[in-house]
Amino acid sequence: MKKKMEYYCSYQERCHQEVENKLKSMDAIDEVKEYILLHLLDYDFLNEERFSKAFARGKFRIKKWGKQRIIRELKVRNITDYNITTALQEIDEEEYYKTFNELAQKRFSKIIESNSYKKRKKLADYLLYRGWETTLVYSKAIELIP
Repeated sequence: MKKKMEYYCSYQERCHQEVENKLKSMDAIDEVKEYILLHLLDYDFLNEERFSKAFARGKFRIKKWGKQRIIRELKVRNITDYNITTALQEIDEEEYYKTFNELAQKRFSKIIESNSYKKRKKLADYLLYRGWETTLVYSKAIELIP
């Protein structure tokens, strides 16, 4: 079971919660869970700071998530505020705004709606769902759809 969990943590970064859920699904008793978790931490298979940084970078670059969505998803995984703050520092501010503008422009061009209010709402809803800050979203929606 220990080797299986080492492999589980080595092919992808994991958080404590994911490892605990995996151990639970394997019907491990509490003493074994604790022993395996300590082993994974000692041998650096499990590292929440590394996980949170990789998570933030990946979700931003691949899925184009904004900081709010990344924060929300990390909190669901019981990541500490310190690790969340550290993870968000992995995102370059210039790249962040560039990605936001490209995403907004791309989505704007795909919305087929004659009513400007509805068009603005569709754009805002899409960007908010992806976790971009409300101030950015509404100012961009007004800029693109006067």
